[in-house]
Amino acid sequence: MAHVSRWITHRYVKFLIIAFWLVVVALLGPLAGKLTDAQSNDAKSWLPQSAESTEVLDVATGFVSSNTIPAVIVYERDGGLTEADLAVVAADAEEFGTLATLDGEVVGPVPSEDGEAAQIIVPLDLGSDGWNLAADAVTDLRATAEDGANGMNVYITGPAGQAADSSAAFEGLDSTLLFSAAGVVIIILLLTYRSPILWLLPLISAGVALTVSQAVIYLLAENAGLTVNAQSAGILTVLVFGAGTDYALLLTARYREELRKHGDRHEAMGLALHRASPAIIASGATVAISMLVLLLASIASTAGLGPVAAIGIVVAVIVMLTLLPALLVTCGRWVFWPRAPKLGDAEPSEHGFWSRIGTRIERRPRRTWVVTSLVLVLAGFGVVALNANGLSNEGQYTSEQPSIAGEKVLAAHFAGGAGSPVVVIANTDQADDVVAVFAGVDGIEPSSVQALGDKDGVTYIEGTLTSAPDSDEAYDTVDRVRDAVHPVDGADAIVGGTSAITLDVERAAVADNKLVMPLILLVVFVVLMILLRAVLGPLVLIGTVVLSFAAAIGISALFFKYVFGYEGADTAFPLFVFVFLVALGIDYNIFLMTRVREETIRIGHHRGSLVALAATGGVITSAGLVLAGTFAVLGTLPLVAFAEIGFAVALGVLLDTLVVRSVLVTALNLDIGKKMWWPSALARKPDPTPAAVTEEAPVPVA
Repeated sequence: MAHVSRWITHRYVKFLIIAFWLVVVALLGPLAGKLTDAQSNDAKSWLPQSAESTEVLDVATGFVSSNTIPAVIVYERDGGLTEADLAVVAADAEEFGTLATLDGEVVGPVPSEDGEAAQIIVPLDLGSDGWNLAADAVTDLRATAEDGANGMNVYITGPAGQAADSSAAFEGLDSTLLFSAAGVVIIILLLTYRSPILWLLPLISAGVALTVSQAVIYLLAENAGLTVNAQSAGILTVLVFGAGTDYALLLTARYREELRKHGDRHEAMGLALHRASPAIIASGATVAISMLVLLLASIASTAGLGPVAAIGIVVAVIVMLTLLPALLVTCGRWVFWPRAPKLGDAEPSEHGFWSRIGTRIERRPRRTWVVTSLVLVLAGFGVVALNANGLSNEGQYTSEQPSIAGEKVLAAHFAGGAGSPVVVIANTDQADDVVAVFAGVDGIEPSSVQALGDKDGVTYIEGTLTSAPDSDEAYDTVDRVRDAVHPVDGADAIVGGTSAITLDVERAAVADNKLVMPLILLVVFVVLMILLRAVLGPLVLIGTVVLSFAAAIGISALFFKYVFGYEGADTAFPLFVFVFLVALGIDYNIFLMTRVREETIRIGHHRGSLVALAATGGVITSAGLVLAGTFAVLGTLPLVAFAEIGFAVALGVLLDTLVVRSVLVTALNLDIGKKMWWPSALARKPDPTPAAVTEEAPVPVA
């Protein structure tokens, strides 16, 4: 690595590196802009591939286009619809029947029993890009329905209305997150460096990393079948800016430290890169491998996030270890103005804030880690308030959406599942038997059950729920339907539909948590063992990671329920927060412990732990603020799932930075002592004598 570091910071090679990245961005920039077009936001991109409801979707394409999205138009007048109102609704139904995007026949108008409402169901085929086109289609339907409504209230709901609201919520997501994340990074870098210029270099590097990673992901999505949706694309922006800036902060801090010891900036950067790169590479590898573990998840959206995030992290590491150092040495010391480090300047961290914190921890390390651990454990008990069983259609948004208002009106006047039927696929020879048992299931409107067609020996059957399709009652009904139709001899019946999809996702998420979480802990443990060349230390650090995650989830759950008033959390919430907090939180363990090991070899474990805290405390704090700030921008979206992930990860990162790494881990280091390095030789090596330390021998590489 030393040889590579010297080449990257060579007086002439640095210009070639900068030119290389300029060419790469020029070539790949246009492709990065096409990533939105490559996103797959249809239902299957979010579903467990082996679920029964997913199988129904596959078979149902033979009867109904997979691109078909039913729109439910609801008309309502307090006091009852008049004859003139019904005539207007009937005229609208005829006009909807002439739509070029119509797939099948318009159903209705169907008046409600109370006479106050009527509904029309319009099946629309908007093509493979229907999710993005739903908002425009709904706008057109609304314009037609409201024209001549004469005081009637008109609502557009059903799958098309929900898709329109979802599409609108994600509209401009990439630019919103990009500008928000960049703004957070700029502010924190300005506060950290107190330089009007230096912040530009990490920001430029992060922008290059994001552009290149988006282009690579686009190419893989187009040519290798990589699944990308709005969720993974949005998280990519936050992740690259957050983690990339963290790596930039670590490298820049070490470079500034070396500039105080060396007159030649190229030599200083070579040493800084040589000594900081193992921690950065190990950190990036941990995050990337942890993200790739998500490929084992059964839910398609979760599995798709894995390679997308891993690519972003790998590219960020490469850019921060090549382009950033080349930019820094090209600019010279003046880029730190007005606090440019000079040769011979005292190291400010020796008597800084974290040095004083270390001195206080040193007095009573055991009491410090015991009390800190107890506080984190108590915070973790807040998890009892967490309801991660999924969100209803209404609960998905931070504000009421048009389709939700329509859904409420629909439920008030019609059977709750209108527009979102339960679908059963069965062998045609036994279809009559299946229809009979299906109609007899409690929670299904008996008169609504009908076979809508048969093809290739299978029949497509639909039935309407008596409860709202996103309710617990609906999910119980799906289970009852499955229990009823599965035993029909020779029918090979399978059950799907909107409610079944939600239920299957919830159950798959529970299974994914049990599989993926332990594997990620194993990955982190193995990387720490290799990096620190020890077993006990990594076990202790894994324990602090789990403690930090539990505290963050517990506190977040209390905020969600009692402060923000959210109805619950998305089924993927625990896994996503775990992945980000463990994989990214371990960064700070790595930043701290690689420095502790370096200083332990030089001046002994006890003193080395304190020096490492003083040297890295500031940069870890800044890195934590950047990462917390970038994830917090997810809260700018009107989506509860994103807001919850952003809040929990931001809180967890702050706990990691300010409490766990800097206080808890340091106290454990001091109390456990050199045994942290067991079974390596470092655990048995006597501390160097004061005389040997004062000779200032070259610092070995961690």
